[in-house]
Amino acid sequence: MNILVLGIGQSLRGDDASGLDAVELWQQIHPRTASRVRVELSEFPGMEILNFLDGMDAAVIVDAVQSNGLVGMVIRIRMEELASFKTEAGSSHGWGVVETLQLGISINPGIANKKITFIGIVGENFEIGTGISHAVQEAVPMAGQMIEKEISEWVARGKKLTDKI
Repeated sequence: MNILVLGIGQSLRGDDASGLDAVELWQQIHPRTASRVRVELSEFPGMEILNFLDGMDAAVIVDAVQSNGLVGMVIRIRMEELASFKTEAGSSHGWGVVETLQLGISINPGIANKKITFIGIVGENFEIGTGISHAVQEAVPMAGQMIEKEISEWVARGKKLTDKI
């Protein structure tokens, strides 16, 4: 099974860096798992997200979101939930990951057959040159645990990880 872990965010825009930080922390804590999947970090992915999915059977995508939810809350949306996903939450990049995946499915229905989980960390501060807020910084380890849990569940269902990509 080809698995992608994609961290998204802008490292110089406060809480927006949380997707990158979560994936990097997960790599440090779970190096064995990380060495057996494809790991990518992207500051400005846009529609490139769809290219990252080429050749992948599954993906965990991690990004900061803007929402009326509690700052530091970590949300999980699985592929089968995308069609019904209606919320005020959005990416700090304007056009969000969920919208990109929904568009990708309309262009290439095969994307809907991939196991994709989106992990979003609710942020509050997206100003250039600022650091990550305390609540979001505390949520980063939880997002990292969720990455490992998703991969472990896929593997436990009888799928084997491929060699390092």
